[in-house]
Amino acid sequence: MDIVVFGAGGRAGRQAVAEARRRGHRVTAVVRDPAAHGGGPAGVRIVAGDVTDPLSVARAAVGHDAAINAAVDLSAPPAEFFTASARALITGLAEAGVGRLVAIGLASIMPGPSGTLLMDEPGYPNEYRSFSLGHAAGLEELRTSSGLNWAYMAPAGDFNHDDQGDQGDDGGARTGRYRITEHGDPADRISYADFAVALLDEAESPRHHRAAVCVREG
Repeated sequence: MDIVVFGAGGRAGRQAVAEARRRGHRVTAVVRDPAAHGGGPAGVRIVAGDVTDPLSVARAAVGHDAAINAAVDLSAPPAEFFTASARALITGLAEAGVGRLVAIGLASIMPGPSGTLLMDEPGYPNEYRSFSLGHAAGLEELRTSSGLNWAYMAPAGDFNHDDQGDQGDDGGARTGRYRITEHGDPADRISYADFAVALLDEAESPRHHRAAVCVREG
């Protein structure tokens, strides 16, 4: 397959690129500044792109079978960024003839154990609520789109931490195992590498169509 990964410079994006190459796919890694990423791994084409610009999305995605979106811009207002990027992906991927998108989501906007959104569960920390609401706005854009076959996949709780207590570059070992669930849980964890396994499984053999799901370690 030919797979384009938007936001390929972050932890989740890098792991998605690595997993795709592990499986022998041809990969285009879309980043803001290719010069900051050197030559990149063998078999990976690194290009500059703006996930909020439909024309830029189309140029990067043309000729690919599926897209993975891991893009985040912490310098922009969350609602503006996630809304603009969702709209640009919907328009740009259609222009490029790419009908499949796997988007990385956020646990806080998934249903929690009670069925209420996790960010609305009692005791859930909400210092990043504006970021969560931005993600929710982007997901709503996908839900109201037509034509694009998307899957929104969120870690059920958080990513694994390394032995020093912070998130290292690898974010935990690759076991190749994970579980899909409909609900988020703050106690759940998954490594970046195993999350990438779930992303690539979904890109290769779609099981969730225009649906949002959570991924936890398995």
